[in-house]
Amino acid sequence: MVSRDGVRFKRWNESFLRPGPERPGTWNYGQQALGWHLVETKSALAGAPDELSLYATESYWTGKSSALRRYTLRLDGFVSVAATAAGGELITKPLRFRGANLFLNFSTSAAGSVRVEIQDPDGRDLPGFALDDCPTVFGDAIERRTLWKPGGDLTSLAGRPVRLRFALSDADLYAFQFKD
Repeated sequence: MVSRDGVRFKRWNESFLRPGPERPGTWNYGQQALGWHLVETKSALAGAPDELSLYATESYWTGKSSALRRYTLRLDGFVSVAATAAGGELITKPLRFRGANLFLNFSTSAAGSVRVEIQDPDGRDLPGFALDDCPTVFGDAIERRTLWKPGGDLTSLAGRPVRLRFALSDADLYAFQFKD
């Protein structure tokens, strides 16, 4: 349940964070109550990007004790488009953008991949920006610049309506952003 003003609330019946593995003293009514809001925090892993932290109380209603647990998410990691190793695609509606580069927030397995094609509004790939012009990308990054073989500067396409075609294999695509 969330509220932006403390008066009107929105409630979902599906869980966002589950209580985790069953262990003594868990899985009680009110087992998990989130704190005030998300906080951007440093990762515990050296060199890793910042993450989002959610703080939740546990066992508050059991009458015994209460604990505070920190849960983490990747930046912009609330939802993703996911594909299995067999592969999948996502094609956007036509959009206009500003900027010279396309950055992706994604995660793949070691054998997974992400590639991007830029199309005209009718679905035809644009010269130099076809799927075959985009080198295979793999890894786990919140801001990886997308490249195409001729160079990848998107300045000439800025402001024009285009569609993006994402080809994914054993991968999650969380977000994309155009910027200089």
